[in-house]
Amino acid sequence: MLKLGRNDTCWCGSGIKYKNCHENFDHKLNSMRGAGITIPPHNLIKTPAQIEAIRESAKINIAVLDYVAEHIGAGITTEEIDRWVYEQTVKYHAIPAPLNFKGYPKSVCTSINEVVCHGIPSPNVVLKEGDIVNVDCSTNLNGYFSDSSRMFCIGEVSSEKKRLVDITEQSLQVGLSQVKPWGLLGNVGAAINSFAKQNGYSVVREIGGHGIGLEFHEEPWVSFVAKSGTGMVMAPGLIFTIEPMINMGSCHIRTNRKDGWTVRTADGNPSAQWEIQVLITRDGYEILSY
Repeated sequence: MLKLGRNDTCWCGSGIKYKNCHENFDHKLNSMRGAGITIPPHNLIKTPAQIEAIRESAKINIAVLDYVAEHIGAGITTEEIDRWVYEQTVKYHAIPAPLNFKGYPKSVCTSINEVVCHGIPSPNVVLKEGDIVNVDCSTNLNGYFSDSSRMFCIGEVSSEKKRLVDITEQSLQVGLSQVKPWGLLGNVGAAINSFAKQNGYSVVREIGGHGIGLEFHEEPWVSFVAKSGTGMVMAPGLIFTIEPMINMGSCHIRTNRKDGWTVRTADGNPSAQWEIQVLITRDGYEILSY
Protein backbone atom coordinates (compact mmCIF):
# COMPACT_ATOMS: atom_id res chain seq x y z
CA MET A 1 0.00 0.00 0.00
CA LEU A 2 1.06 3.59 -0.62
CA LYS A 3 2.59 5.53 2.26
CA LEU A 4 0.49 8.66 2.43
CA GLY A 5 0.37 11.54 4.88
CA ARG A 6 -3.05 12.28 6.34
CA ASN A 7 -3.24 15.56 4.41
CA ASP A 8 -2.07 14.07 1.12
CA THR A 9 -4.57 13.57 -1.69
CA CYS A 10 -6.15 10.11 -1.39
CA TRP A 11 -4.87 7.34 -3.64
CA CYS A 12 -8.38 6.61 -4.93
CA GLY A 13 -8.57 9.68 -7.15
CA SER A 14 -11.35 11.36 -5.22
CA GLY A 15 -9.28 14.55 -4.96
CA ILE A 16 -9.87 14.87 -1.23
CA LYS A 17 -7.48 14.43 1.68
CA TYR A 18 -6.49 10.92 2.66
CA LYS A 19 -7.66 11.42 6.25
CA ASN A 20 -11.17 12.22 5.01
CA CYS A 21 -11.30 9.42 2.47
CA HIS A 22 -9.55 6.02 2.68
CA GLU A 23 -7.38 6.35 5.77
CA ASN A 24 -9.75 4.34 8.00
CA PHE A 25 -10.31 1.90 5.13
CA ASP A 26 -6.57 1.21 4.90
CA HIS A 27 -6.21 0.90 8.67
CA LYS A 28 -8.92 -1.76 8.65
CA LEU A 29 -7.26 -3.67 5.79
CA ASN A 30 -3.86 -3.50 7.47
CA SER A 31 -5.35 -4.82 10.69
CA MET A 32 -6.86 -7.76 8.79
CA ARG A 33 -3.58 -8.43 7.01
CA GLY A 34 -1.86 -8.52 10.37
CA ALA A 35 -4.33 -11.22 11.39
CA GLY A 36 -3.28 -13.34 8.40
CA ILE A 37 -6.25 -12.51 6.19
CA THR A 38 -5.81 -11.93 2.44
CA ILE A 39 -6.56 -8.33 1.51
CA PRO A 40 -7.00 -6.73 -1.90
CA PRO A 41 -4.30 -4.36 -3.15
CA HIS A 42 -5.35 -0.83 -4.03
CA ASN A 43 -5.42 -1.58 -7.76
CA LEU A 44 -8.36 -3.96 -7.22
CA ILE A 45 -10.39 -1.30 -5.40
CA LYS A 46 -12.32 0.60 -8.04
CA THR A 47 -12.67 4.36 -7.82
CA PRO A 48 -16.06 6.09 -8.19
CA ALA A 49 -15.17 7.13 -11.75
CA GLN A 50 -14.11 3.60 -12.67
CA ILE A 51 -17.25 2.13 -11.13
CA GLU A 52 -19.43 4.45 -13.19
CA ALA A 53 -17.60 3.46 -16.38
CA ILE A 54 -17.97 -0.24 -15.51
CA ARG A 55 -21.70 0.34 -14.92
CA GLU A 56 -21.99 1.71 -18.45
CA SER A 57 -20.27 -1.39 -19.81
CA ALA A 58 -22.63 -3.57 -17.77
CA LYS A 59 -25.69 -1.83 -19.22
CA ILE A 60 -24.58 -2.95 -22.67
CA ASN A 61 -23.85 -6.47 -21.44
CA ILE A 62 -27.37 -6.74 -20.02
CA ALA A 63 -28.92 -5.31 -23.20
CA VAL A 64 -27.08 -7.87 -25.35
CA LEU A 65 -28.25 -10.78 -23.19
CA ASP A 66 -31.78 -9.38 -23.24
CA TYR A 67 -31.61 -9.44 -27.05
CA VAL A 68 -30.47 -13.06 -26.98
CA ALA A 69 -33.32 -13.93 -24.59
CA GLU A 70 -35.87 -12.43 -26.99
CA HIS A 71 -34.62 -14.34 -30.05
CA ILE A 72 -33.19 -17.67 -28.89
CA GLY A 73 -35.10 -20.87 -29.63
CA ALA A 74 -35.10 -24.24 -31.35
CA GLY A 75 -33.58 -24.19 -34.83
CA ILE A 76 -31.12 -21.38 -34.03
CA THR A 77 -27.44 -22.15 -34.57
CA THR A 78 -24.90 -21.08 -31.99
CA GLU A 79 -23.17 -19.21 -34.84
CA GLU A 80 -26.29 -17.05 -35.10
CA ILE A 81 -26.07 -16.28 -31.37
CA ASP A 82 -22.46 -15.26 -31.87
CA ARG A 83 -23.50 -12.93 -34.70
CA TRP A 84 -26.24 -11.38 -32.56
CA VAL A 85 -23.81 -10.73 -29.73
CA TYR A 86 -21.22 -9.18 -32.02
CA GLU A 87 -23.71 -6.96 -33.86
CA GLN A 88 -25.53 -5.82 -30.73
CA THR A 89 -22.30 -5.09 -28.86
CA VAL A 90 -20.72 -3.00 -31.62
CA LYS A 91 -24.04 -1.19 -32.07
CA TYR A 92 -23.39 0.27 -28.63
CA HIS A 93 -19.79 1.16 -29.62
CA ALA A 94 -18.32 -1.60 -27.47
CA ILE A 95 -16.29 -4.74 -28.17
CA PRO A 96 -17.15 -8.36 -27.28
CA ALA A 97 -14.49 -9.10 -24.66
CA PRO A 98 -14.04 -12.82 -25.51
CA LEU A 99 -13.16 -12.15 -29.18
CA ASN A 100 -9.46 -13.03 -29.61
CA PHE A 101 -8.97 -13.21 -25.82
CA LYS A 102 -6.06 -15.65 -25.43
CA GLY A 103 -6.92 -16.95 -28.89
CA TYR A 104 -10.65 -17.53 -28.32
CA PRO A 105 -12.18 -17.26 -31.82
CA LYS A 106 -15.70 -15.99 -31.14
CA SER A 107 -17.63 -13.16 -29.44
CA VAL A 108 -19.56 -15.29 -26.93
CA CYS A 109 -19.53 -18.71 -25.27
CA THR A 110 -22.48 -21.05 -25.91
CA SER A 111 -22.47 -24.15 -23.71
CA ILE A 112 -25.14 -26.77 -24.33
CA ASN A 113 -26.23 -29.64 -22.05
CA GLU A 114 -23.04 -31.47 -20.91
CA VAL A 115 -20.80 -28.57 -21.97
CA VAL A 116 -19.78 -26.87 -18.73
CA CYS A 117 -18.32 -23.69 -20.22
CA HIS A 118 -16.39 -22.12 -23.12
CA GLY A 119 -18.49 -23.77 -25.81
CA ILE A 120 -17.44 -22.30 -29.17
CA PRO A 121 -20.27 -21.15 -31.45
CA SER A 122 -20.55 -23.04 -34.72
CA PRO A 123 -22.82 -23.03 -37.78
CA ASN A 124 -23.05 -26.80 -37.32
CA VAL A 125 -24.51 -26.68 -33.81
CA VAL A 126 -28.28 -26.20 -33.86
CA LEU A 127 -30.36 -25.73 -30.71
CA LYS A 128 -33.11 -28.28 -30.42
CA GLU A 129 -36.13 -28.92 -28.24
CA GLY A 130 -35.06 -30.12 -24.80
CA ASP A 131 -31.63 -28.48 -24.77
CA ILE A 132 -30.37 -26.27 -21.98
CA VAL A 133 -27.79 -23.68 -23.02
CA ASN A 134 -25.65 -21.14 -21.23
CA VAL A 135 -24.89 -17.92 -23.12
CA ASP A 136 -21.90 -16.17 -21.55
CA CYS A 137 -21.58 -12.56 -22.67
CA SER A 138 -18.74 -10.16 -21.82
CA THR A 139 -18.31 -6.54 -22.86
CA ASN A 140 -15.38 -4.15 -23.22
CA LEU A 141 -16.47 -0.50 -23.33
CA ASN A 142 -13.51 1.84 -23.63
CA GLY A 143 -11.36 -0.50 -21.54
CA TYR A 144 -13.98 -1.19 -18.86
CA PHE A 145 -15.25 -4.75 -18.60
CA SER A 146 -18.51 -6.46 -17.68
CA ASP A 147 -19.47 -10.13 -17.69
CA SER A 148 -22.56 -12.23 -17.04
CA SER A 149 -24.34 -15.31 -18.34
CA ARG A 150 -27.80 -16.82 -18.38
CA MET A 151 -29.28 -20.26 -18.89
CA PHE A 152 -31.99 -20.83 -21.49
CA CYS A 153 -34.34 -23.81 -21.72
CA ILE A 154 -35.15 -24.58 -25.35
CA GLY A 155 -38.80 -25.55 -25.64
CA GLU A 156 -39.95 -28.29 -23.27
CA VAL A 157 -37.01 -29.67 -21.30
CA SER A 158 -36.99 -32.63 -18.96
CA SER A 159 -37.92 -32.04 -15.34
CA GLU A 160 -34.39 -33.13 -14.35
CA LYS A 161 -32.74 -30.50 -16.54
CA LYS A 162 -35.23 -27.81 -15.46
CA ARG A 163 -34.52 -28.53 -11.80
CA LEU A 164 -30.76 -28.28 -12.42
CA VAL A 165 -31.20 -24.90 -14.12
CA ASP A 166 -33.44 -23.62 -11.32
CA ILE A 167 -31.25 -24.82 -8.47
CA THR A 168 -28.19 -23.29 -10.13
CA GLU A 169 -29.98 -19.95 -10.42
CA GLN A 170 -31.08 -20.18 -6.79
CA SER A 171 -27.47 -20.81 -5.80
CA LEU A 172 -26.68 -17.22 -6.80
CA GLN A 173 -29.02 -15.96 -4.08
CA VAL A 174 -27.46 -18.38 -1.61
CA GLY A 175 -24.03 -17.00 -2.50
CA LEU A 176 -25.25 -13.40 -2.33
CA SER A 177 -26.49 -14.00 1.22
CA GLN A 178 -22.79 -14.22 2.16
CA VAL A 179 -21.68 -11.13 0.21
CA LYS A 180 -21.02 -8.52 2.87
CA PRO A 181 -18.52 -5.67 3.06
CA TRP A 182 -15.49 -6.85 5.08
CA GLY A 183 -16.64 -10.46 4.87
CA LEU A 184 -14.52 -13.22 3.35
CA LEU A 185 -14.94 -14.44 -0.21
CA GLY A 186 -14.65 -18.10 0.79
CA ASN A 187 -17.98 -17.83 2.60
CA VAL A 188 -19.69 -17.30 -0.76
CA GLY A 189 -18.25 -20.45 -2.31
CA ALA A 190 -18.85 -22.54 0.80
CA ALA A 191 -22.54 -21.59 0.87
CA ILE A 192 -23.02 -22.39 -2.82
CA ASN A 193 -21.22 -25.72 -2.55
CA SER A 194 -23.28 -26.76 0.47
CA PHE A 195 -26.53 -25.78 -1.27
CA ALA A 196 -25.63 -27.71 -4.43
CA LYS A 197 -24.73 -30.82 -2.46
CA GLN A 198 -27.96 -30.63 -0.44
CA ASN A 199 -29.82 -30.78 -3.74
CA GLY A 200 -27.86 -33.77 -5.01
CA TYR A 201 -25.48 -31.94 -7.34
CA SER A 202 -21.74 -31.29 -7.53
CA VAL A 203 -19.80 -28.08 -8.16
CA VAL A 204 -16.93 -27.75 -10.62
CA ARG A 205 -13.70 -27.20 -8.70
CA GLU A 206 -11.15 -26.15 -11.32
CA ILE A 207 -13.05 -23.18 -12.81
CA GLY A 208 -14.56 -20.30 -10.85
CA GLY A 209 -15.35 -16.62 -10.84
CA HIS A 210 -12.90 -13.76 -11.07
CA GLY A 211 -12.27 -10.13 -10.43
CA ILE A 212 -13.19 -7.84 -13.32
CA GLY A 213 -13.43 -4.20 -14.29
CA LEU A 214 -10.18 -2.76 -15.60
CA GLU A 215 -9.23 -6.12 -17.11
CA PHE A 216 -11.41 -8.97 -18.37
CA HIS A 217 -9.98 -11.32 -15.74
CA GLU A 218 -8.43 -9.90 -12.56
CA GLU A 219 -7.73 -11.19 -9.09
CA PRO A 220 -9.28 -12.58 -7.00
CA TRP A 221 -10.08 -16.03 -8.30
CA VAL A 222 -13.47 -17.02 -6.87
CA SER A 223 -13.82 -20.68 -5.90
CA PHE A 224 -17.28 -22.16 -5.41
CA VAL A 225 -16.00 -25.05 -3.32
CA ALA A 226 -14.09 -22.83 -0.89
CA LYS A 227 -14.15 -23.21 2.88
CA SER A 228 -15.89 -20.71 5.15
CA GLY A 229 -13.55 -18.25 6.81
CA THR A 230 -11.08 -18.24 3.92
CA GLY A 231 -10.40 -16.09 0.88
CA MET A 232 -9.90 -12.42 0.17
CA VAL A 233 -11.64 -9.68 2.12
CA MET A 234 -14.64 -8.29 0.25
CA ALA A 235 -13.62 -4.67 0.71
CA PRO A 236 -15.86 -1.90 -0.66
CA GLY A 237 -14.87 -1.17 -4.25
CA LEU A 238 -13.99 -4.79 -5.11
CA ILE A 239 -15.77 -6.19 -8.19
CA PHE A 240 -15.98 -9.89 -9.04
CA THR A 241 -18.24 -12.48 -10.66
CA ILE A 242 -20.34 -15.16 -9.01
CA GLU A 243 -20.70 -17.94 -11.60
CA PRO A 244 -20.96 -21.46 -10.17
CA MET A 245 -20.92 -24.35 -12.62
CA ILE A 246 -23.13 -27.04 -11.16
CA ASN A 247 -23.23 -30.59 -12.53
CA MET A 248 -26.04 -33.13 -12.37
CA GLY A 249 -23.48 -35.89 -11.89
CA SER A 250 -19.80 -35.89 -10.95
CA CYS A 251 -17.82 -32.69 -10.50
CA HIS A 252 -15.11 -33.98 -12.85
CA ILE A 253 -14.57 -32.23 -16.18
CA ARG A 254 -12.47 -32.58 -19.32
CA THR A 255 -11.27 -30.02 -21.86
CA ASN A 256 -11.41 -30.67 -25.59
CA ARG A 257 -7.82 -31.20 -26.69
CA LYS A 258 -8.53 -30.25 -30.28
CA ASP A 259 -9.98 -26.77 -29.72
CA GLY A 260 -8.38 -26.16 -26.31
CA TRP A 261 -11.51 -24.44 -24.95
CA THR A 262 -14.66 -26.54 -24.73
CA VAL A 263 -15.11 -27.98 -21.23
CA ARG A 264 -17.49 -30.90 -20.73
CA THR A 265 -18.58 -33.01 -17.79
CA ALA A 266 -16.48 -36.15 -17.63
CA ASP A 267 -19.55 -38.38 -17.20
CA GLY A 268 -21.67 -36.73 -19.91
CA ASN A 269 -24.32 -35.48 -17.50
CA PRO A 270 -25.76 -31.96 -17.94
CA SER A 271 -24.24 -28.88 -16.33
CA ALA A 272 -25.68 -25.44 -15.67
CA GLN A 273 -24.27 -22.00 -14.89
CA TRP A 274 -25.58 -18.53 -14.18
CA GLU A 275 -23.23 -15.58 -13.77
CA ILE A 276 -23.59 -12.15 -12.22
CA GLN A 277 -21.11 -9.32 -11.69
CA VAL A 278 -21.07 -7.86 -8.17
CA LEU A 279 -19.71 -4.64 -6.68
CA ILE A 280 -19.04 -4.48 -2.94
CA THR A 281 -20.39 -1.24 -1.51
CA ARG A 282 -19.98 0.36 1.91
CA ASP A 283 -23.28 -1.06 3.13
CA GLY A 284 -23.84 -4.15 0.96
CA TYR A 285 -23.49 -4.97 -2.71
CA GLU A 286 -24.71 -3.94 -6.14
CA ILE A 287 -25.36 -6.38 -8.99
CA LEU A 288 -23.85 -4.67 -12.02
CA SER A 289 -24.59 -7.26 -14.71
CA TYR A 290 -26.85 -10.30 -14.88
